[in-house]
Amino acid sequence: MNAEMKHLLGKARDAARSGRDAWAVQSTGEKVAVALVLNRADWLTEMGYTIVEAIERSGSEWVELMPAVVRALKDEGFSLVPGPT
Repeated sequence: MNAEMKHLLGKARDAARSGRDAWAVQSTGEKVAVALVLNRADWLTEMGYTIVEAIERSGSEWVELMPAVVRALKDEGFSLVPGPT
């Protein structure tokens, strides 16, 4: 697991546990990427991003990592079905 994978997984794990409360220490790019990983289109909408804009904002390196991050979160028992925050 490379450093970028660890970074994105850690940010996504924090938000999966704590919801948007975890965002206080995340950059806009991290928030957008995490919302995509967690399947939270509602968070993207609240930030003023469409899914396409969020993908573009996340950049190709993180977009390529997202499927592996999702699998890792699921393996850890996190539900990625949107629900109340």
